[in-house]
Amino acid sequence: MSVQIDRRASRRAGVAAVLGVLVGLSATAAHAQPAPAPTPPDGATDAPPPEKPAIPVEIPKVAPPPAVEAPKVEAPRTAPEPEVKPPLPVTAPPPPQSGFAFGSYGRMIAGTDFKGAPGRDADIVAHGSRLDESNYVELELRRDDYWKKTDSTTRLVATLAVANPIFHYTGNFDVKMAIRNLYIEERDLGVKGLSVWAGSRMYRGDDIYLLDFWPLDNLNTMGAGTRYDFSKNTYAALQMGFNEPNTPFYLQQVERPNPLNQIGAIGINVLDRQRFIGSAKVSHIIPIGDGAGIKAVVYAEAHQLSAGQRETQPRVFERLEANTGFVVGAQLGAFTGDRDGHVNLFVRYAAGLAAYGDFATPNQLGLDQTASGAHELVLALGGNWEKGPFGLMAGGYFRSFRNASTGLDFGDVDEGIFALRPHVFFGESAGLALEGSFQAQQRGVVTQADAAAGQPASTTGPFSASLWRFGVMPFLSPAGRGDYSRPQFRLIYALTARNQGAMNLYPVDDVFSLRKTEHFFGLGAEWWFNSSSYGG
Repeated sequence: MSVQIDRRASRRAGVAAVLGVLVGLSATAAHAQPAPAPTPPDGATDAPPPEKPAIPVEIPKVAPPPAVEAPKVEAPRTAPEPEVKPPLPVTAPPPPQSGFAFGSYGRMIAGTDFKGAPGRDADIVAHGSRLDESNYVELELRRDDYWKKTDSTTRLVATLAVANPIFHYTGNFDVKMAIRNLYIEERDLGVKGLSVWAGSRMYRGDDIYLLDFWPLDNLNTMGAGTRYDFSKNTYAALQMGFNEPNTPFYLQQVERPNPLNQIGAIGINVLDRQRFIGSAKVSHIIPIGDGAGIKAVVYAEAHQLSAGQRETQPRVFERLEANTGFVVGAQLGAFTGDRDGHVNLFVRYAAGLAAYGDFATPNQLGLDQTASGAHELVLALGGNWEKGPFGLMAGGYFRSFRNASTGLDFGDVDEGIFALRPHVFFGESAGLALEGSFQAQQRGVVTQADAAAGQPASTTGPFSASLWRFGVMPFLSPAGRGDYSRPQFRLIYALTARNQGAMNLYPVDDVFSLRKTEHFFGLGAEWWFNSSSYGG
């Protein structure tokens, strides 16, 4: 086989050499030929004699000269040209996925006071420590749909809430339930960035987790709203709706005979007035660095309640005047791109009907029997900081409320709380949290009477109460490290130390009116996932 390969190579080399010589001789012959003869004039017939045939010459086989390589010249060293990558193709984001989703927020706990009684919330302010909060669960079902014809989406949200008591504790086969959300929302229908919703909704913004408190906006209405996102960092929203708490301030039903002399009676609403609540909100975020930013929110509410009449005696009526109110407030916050670090400062001022809250029944009205003199100021602070295995939550507020009556009374209150909860994590799945808080309140005037002794009512000066609370909470965190990682399985111990004023806030013979210190021990869990009302 090797001999054949060598012969073939030799033949190829010989052929190449002959071709090279022929090309060279052809070029030489072209240069050596004489110029062509001139063309004879018209009418000439003499033609040149024919040339003699050339004698064939045998061309010797001459090997081609060896190839001479050009000298290598090194190119001058220059900076490499930057690599220019072709632009990536612009593709539209995929359409949202359609389908059902389940979400939930919940806390369940079984506790004791070490004296045979169940554990009990020992806070004296409206929004206190949540160490000993009672059981509460929300079950949420959502349906999302993307509509290709209109390039828009809809979302239906239904949230069922279940509160204490629980069947497995009382043995009563009943349940305390509420519909917290039942609304539908559309996005990007006709105008990109625009959304509209209608139905029954919890409508609220940022909270202070440690106190389970939404200081700026927390409304519950039947109504509708809209929101427009100018960009991913800026939006404006409007909401309007109605509610009618089932109290004599809003509703009174009396019996009247059936019409046309029919037997029996039927209940009719002599007083039936619903409360209108509208709100407006603008939020803007200034991005800073990678994931961090500053957030600013301005907020306002308008409240209105029509006039009505109420029956005081059979077929005797009194007039109830119309009521109005408003809220103005703002939020300034900052957040980091690292885990859940943030801090928020809230300020909120409410006047008139709005000072009592969206579900509260105004009491201690003014001389004109309206809520026009009531007002409330709230200053609140909440935040969270995390670094490595350590974390620190903080929350607090100061609230000053005055009802519409001219003089001070028990309903006029100044109160506040400040709480800290440091965390330390042991690896990714376990940790220990400590909590300390101080709570205080001052009531305007307390009216006291000793009916047994037949003494008339007497008044005393401002009344004050305060307490300290300390808690220890080891926990397990299947979702990993993070102050807000949920679910969380817990053991909780809390100690409450009351002063005499705090003990006096409870009725006679209530155990809280007899004990200066209170113990609470419980075990339970807290979770949230895919919940539109409490985090993702």
